[in-house]
Amino acid sequence: MSTLAIIGIILASLIGMELFAWWAHKYIMHGWGWGWHRDHHEPHDKVLEKNDLFAVVFGTIVFFMFLIGYYYSATLWWTAFGITLYGLIYTLVHDGLVHQRYWRWVPKRGYAKRLVQAHKLHHATVGKEGGVSFGFVFARDPAKLKAELKQQREAGIAVVRDSAGA
Repeated sequence: MSTLAIIGIILASLIGMELFAWWAHKYIMHGWGWGWHRDHHEPHDKVLEKNDLFAVVFGTIVFFMFLIGYYYSATLWWTAFGITLYGLIYTLVHDGLVHQRYWRWVPKRGYAKRLVQAHKLHHATVGKEGGVSFGFVFARDPAKLKAELKQQREAGIAVVRDSAGA
């Protein structure tokens, strides 16, 4: 397999994972998987959350992709590598930067600030209904997200915390 093909597979995996993460977050974690995801939206002092079980499930799937790919398909192996790279980016950005599970740094400008603001707006709703910003690496304009939250609140779709500014 050529280096260009490998890079293409990895990039496609990264982009595909952001799309999958958005879908899984909106329809699984805020749907039938809310029992595991709920504690991620509630204050707690625990190091681990039930929500971390999603990483165990997805990590197990990727482990088997690596295993099968090693024996049968270089494409599958490099796809698993791209997914793992996305997981690393996710844990650094989402858990590290946004939720400050590893370090304390509040960005003052740029895309890192936008990511933090967008995810805080995601956490502005009470419960699993409604909400905005379900992706993990791509963040829409916080002003547009606030407007969307305001519309959801006015339509009775979502209960929005008062401190959200929506």
